[in-house]
Amino acid sequence: MKTRSSLLLAVLAIALLSFSEHKRRSAMKSFTNSKLNGPINIIVDKSDYELRVYDDDGWYATYPVVFGSKSLEDKMMEGDRKTPEGDFTIVAKRPHEKWQKFLSLDYPTTADREKFNMRKAEGLIPGNAKIGGGIGIHGTWLRDDMAVDYYQNWTNGCISLKRSDIDDLYSYCPVGTRVTIQQ
Repeated sequence: MKTRSSLLLAVLAIALLSFSEHKRRSAMKSFTNSKLNGPINIIVDKSDYELRVYDDDGWYATYPVVFGSKSLEDKMMEGDRKTPEGDFTIVAKRPHEKWQKFLSLDYPTTADREKFNMRKAEGLIPGNAKIGGGIGIHGTWLRDDMAVDYYQNWTNGCISLKRSDIDDLYSYCPVGTRVTIQQ
C-alpha cells in the first residue's frame, strides 16, 4: 500500500511539473505617443518576431507576430512558405472569413522579381518555379492566438498577429502604409 501511494504521488508530481505556464505575448503601446501623428510606417522584424509601428513622433506600438516557414530566410519562390524581405506597401484592406482581417501587400515588387530572376539564373531555384503572391498581414485562425504566443510559424509566407491585435492595427492603418520586412 505504501509503494502504491508513493507511486501515485510520484506520477501526480510528474504530471503537475510537466505542465508549463502559458507564456502570453502581448502588444505594447507607447504611453507618450498615444495619438498617431502623420503617416505611419511598419517594420516587421523576423528575428524578434515583432511588428513595430512608427509615426512622425517615433515608436507607437509593437505586436507579437509569426510567419510561414520555421526558416526565417527570404522568400525564394511560390510554395516555400517563407516570408519575403524588403520594402512593401499595403495595397488593400478587407475582412477575412478565416483570419479576421487581411492587409494585402504589393508582393512581388520589381525588386522581388529581380531577386527571383537572379536566383533562377544562378540555379538556386528550379527553372519552372513561380514567384508567388498573395502575401499580407492577417490574424490567426479562430481560437488559435496561442500560435503567436508559442512562436508557431504556420502561414504560407504571410505575417500573422493575434485576432485582437489585427483588429487594432486594421483600425488605424490605411492603404498606402509602407511596410519593411527584415531579418
